[in-house]
Amino acid sequence: MDAFIYDTLRTVRGKGSAAKGALSVLTPEYIGRYLLQEFHKKNQFDPNQIEELILGCVSQTLDQGSDIAKTIAMTSGYGTHISGYTVNRFCGSGLEAINQAAAYLKSGYKTKAVIAGGIESMSRVPMGADFGAYFFDPAVSIPHNVVPQGISADLIASKYGYSRAELDSLAVESNKRAYHAQENGFFKSRIALKDFNGYTVLDTDENIRQDTTLESLSKLNSSFEKLAQMAGYDEVALDKYPEVEKLEFLHHPGNSSAIVDGAAIMLLGTQEMSNALGMKPRAKIVSTAVVSTEPTIMLTGPAPASRLALARAGMSVSDIDLFEVNEAFASVVLRFMEDLGVPHQKTNVNGGAIAMGHPLGATGCMILGTLLDELERRNLSTGLATLCIGGGMGIATIIERV
Repeated sequence: MDAFIYDTLRTVRGKGSAAKGALSVLTPEYIGRYLLQEFHKKNQFDPNQIEELILGCVSQTLDQGSDIAKTIAMTSGYGTHISGYTVNRFCGSGLEAINQAAAYLKSGYKTKAVIAGGIESMSRVPMGADFGAYFFDPAVSIPHNVVPQGISADLIASKYGYSRAELDSLAVESNKRAYHAQENGFFKSRIALKDFNGYTVLDTDENIRQDTTLESLSKLNSSFEKLAQMAGYDEVALDKYPEVEKLEFLHHPGNSSAIVDGAAIMLLGTQEMSNALGMKPRAKIVSTAVVSTEPTIMLTGPAPASRLALARAGMSVSDIDLFEVNEAFASVVLRFMEDLGVPHQKTNVNGGAIAMGHPLGATGCMILGTLLDELERRNLSTGLATLCIGGGMGIATIIERV
């Protein structure tokens, strides 16, 4: 049995700052509820046909605690029959939620439709607010050579020889592509967010910097050098990778993903659900994969995850028309393209998280929705979405239009 994508919707992304972010005035529960209600207005399906809401969310505490997925399902107006659970696979949480929904449907364990996606309000619930052992307990982090992700990104650049100019060039192109897509209406599955009074709080992705240049980025200082040297993370990285003579600190706010708020959802079901939903499927989930690699370098998981997803589908890299790779850091994308031999003209064609931001638990769903929209716009067939994940994991999903 196949799992199909019927439709998708995401919010605009707001800067993840309590002081400066437009969406910081909205709770994650409100953002999620508003998104579900607008999704229903758009599609007019029978809510009784929805069995489950699965949401990725990384920082499951404070405003995002107490099973935020079930909370949103309960307040959405869809009905009390909808169950809900929240998934945490770090940055891959939103895509993991979709992949789990697909697995339920393929296996027959879910007999009605499922809405899956993710949410993260980074302005209200900052990264690390849950104080998990992985990053905060030395008894866990020290024996396993755990370093902050920014150090891992710099380690990738140092190990594989990516220069500051190469990283910054990718960042400039990300902003250029995102601004072009925004101005030309390519983000068709994106909606503005309004407050209780109907006032538009934000109607565009707040972080895109269309005036970004190599010159402007050259003035930014490294984000992770002081942290690495103060805490000894540079020594940890070099001890694990002695072939790297020196750790170059090349990532900064301009070539790293921005901290933002946002949410995204996707409606999945079987082909047989078309009549009950009154909708036609847009694509099917062809294959999914999760892998785990070495946790110090951490961010190299997208390539092996993609290879596994391709192998499971009996496909090769050349069978994929477009790729979406989460731009957690510029070196992650450069490494993925080099490792798989994928050209940049097929990768993140409408920009990525460097330009628009990375709302942790929501990003996986966002990039899969962007991928589907662009496949339709270009009249192409197949796409692959992938993200690097903390702890060395990688996740990938292949979709095909129907």
